[in-house]
Amino acid sequence: MLIRRIVLTKSLHHFRLLNNYATAAAAVVPDVDDDFPKPDPKYAETIHAVVRVTSGKNIAAKERKAGRVPSIVFEQEDGQHGGNKRLISVQANQIRKLVNHLGRSQFLSRLFDLEVHPDLESQDVIEKVRVLPRKVHLEAGSDAPLNVTFIRAPSSALLKVEVPLVFRGEDVSPGLKKGSYLNIIKRTVKFICPADLIPPYIDVDLSELDVNQKLLMGDLRVHPALKLIQPRDHPVVKIAGARVSDQKKSK
Repeated sequence: MLIRRIVLTKSLHHFRLLNNYATAAAAVVPDVDDDFPKPDPKYAETIHAVVRVTSGKNIAAKERKAGRVPSIVFEQEDGQHGGNKRLISVQANQIRKLVNHLGRSQFLSRLFDLEVHPDLESQDVIEKVRVLPRKVHLEAGSDAPLNVTFIRAPSSALLKVEVPLVFRGEDVSPGLKKGSYLNIIKRTVKFICPADLIPPYIDVDLSELDVNQKLLMGDLRVHPALKLIQPRDHPVVKIAGARVSDQKKSK
């Protein structure tokens, strides 16, 4: 009887632990029925890569000459401090197309599937993983991609993302209609995001802003699971008064 009571007590304790864990997980990623921006499925491409055995300037130059971009895949946020790192090369024309279509900022806030093959001719897949582009270095003048850094993005990951801002409502802003001008202070804002909820961009509504009014980082409308990692009171945009040059012209 005593043994049975102990077993039941342990089972109940285990059930409570699981229930608490589920509650905590739900608190991290709230179930929100929202209309936040979603990635455009038009650009839901698989990025194809091949293994790169070594690194260095000469190797990188050969890769670029062959139409490939030297790249690295890191293991979540700890990759640059000794995590699971893989040297790869990706197709330059594919990266250039994606950056041109999405824009650099939205390319860096978008998840992609990455397939790594042993070589160009092989159909074998060494690794298939979802990734977030962390950095892309473009050549000055031509905007040709020189190197790309990817970070693995499983559903369990919390990732730091610079989310681009898209400004809307300029045509109806009371302040702009009065002749003031739009002073954009930040074009991206840093958040820690659950991988499944990374927004491609954040809408910034200017439609009610009057002269000398501003929006702060804390005013941005985002999914509640996103955590702002910059001061909430930092300004994003302001409807400023008329420029000095405009004031002189009006005299």
